[in-house]
Amino acid sequence: MGCMVSTPKDSGGNRRRPGSIGEVSVYVPGLRIPKPVDFAQSLGDYLSKSIVERLSALRTRIVVMAAQEGPTISRTKRKSATQHGGSTLADLQQALEDYLPVLLGLVKDGNHLQYKVQFVWVNQEDDAEETAMSNAWYEVLSVLHLMATLLLSQANLLLLPRTSSDGYQPKVSEESRRASVDIFLKAAGYLDCAVRNVLPQLSPELRRNLPVDLAEGVLRALCLQALGQSVDIQLGMAIDSTKATLAVKRRLACEMVKYWQQAQDNIMNLPLANGWGEKHRLYVKWKYVEAKAAAYYYHGMILDEGNTEKSHGMAVAALQAADEYFKESKKLCEAFNAATPLSRNPPLWGTMKYLSEKIPKDASSKVRINRDLYTYERIMETAPTLPDFALALKPDEYQLPPVDPSWRSENMNGVQSGANHVKG
Repeated sequence: MGCMVSTPKDSGGNRRRPGSIGEVSVYVPGLRIPKPVDFAQSLGDYLSKSIVERLSALRTRIVVMAAQEGPTISRTKRKSATQHGGSTLADLQQALEDYLPVLLGLVKDGNHLQYKVQFVWVNQEDDAEETAMSNAWYEVLSVLHLMATLLLSQANLLLLPRTSSDGYQPKVSEESRRASVDIFLKAAGYLDCAVRNVLPQLSPELRRNLPVDLAEGVLRALCLQALGQSVDIQLGMAIDSTKATLAVKRRLACEMVKYWQQAQDNIMNLPLANGWGEKHRLYVKWKYVEAKAAAYYYHGMILDEGNTEKSHGMAVAALQAADEYFKESKKLCEAFNAATPLSRNPPLWGTMKYLSEKIPKDASSKVRINRDLYTYERIMETAPTLPDFALALKPDEYQLPPVDPSWRSENMNGVQSGANHVKG
């Protein structure tokens, strides 16, 4: 069911990795770049000239744009305009959306043509330089991954603090925060669709041979971290709101822990050995520990409202755990930024700006009362269990688009798809 070729990284220089990707509020995977395909040679005997040319033109547009913009999209670019005046990210996203319905004609109703074209993409997180597969579902999967990656890049740009007009410290506007949540949920929808509707179309052998960028665990982790970052934004807005109670903030923080924990569970055992992959793993670990700091802080603040000696002791333990996780998260953040490609943190804002001031202060004031009782080991042993809340956020529901109408007139030059065709 399709054949696969992976080229090791020492065989060429197709993969262009930036040495630095600038400021990172959102982890954006290295963009997978498509390489040219000759549709006429593969499909000329089966399809009309018009649809072959359409497939070719649509994909060539993506190849050219991704090759030109791929290495720079990975880096921080606050404004990126093309010669046509539009956003680079939006233009490439539109090109992918235009291509997908036409591409899906190759896989409709088990069409045997899905095995005729060898699709080649340059990998970033995998050790292999590039992966070629003679299966159009691999192309669909790669397109969805790129669509999600572009959205994550867009979210990163929105969530980089800007210097405000009043001259005060850089901040992220509420409008940008709300827009980023919509973008995260949309990206999660693409990734969820890839896992549920596209991966099952590939044989077990092909799935084993996918580059790690497209492994189920990586796709699930990206989906979950998009949801985790959405909750982080919601928590930041709750912190800014006078109406949000401690209970609401604790619930959001605890939900955030679960999303990042699940993201880590999906990614921890994958062979992410090179720069991009290791950086991805470090990001998930950092955000998971950071989320635990937030959750223990709010849990501690609620426990401290109790009137018993036991609740006070548990509050102290929770706040101390928050402080230890906060310190650990700072170390993991440094490790993430030092991993290649290098990155840096934007000025603190939102949830972590607030908590970076509150956690050390509140933890130390509570512990001062019972200084001798608390060592790191005792803190981690005695930290109360976090409450378990059901996860509220779900990915946007995304369905693959209907096959482009141009396929209706195709008789595939007398060759019909059917059970009597050998899949290979």
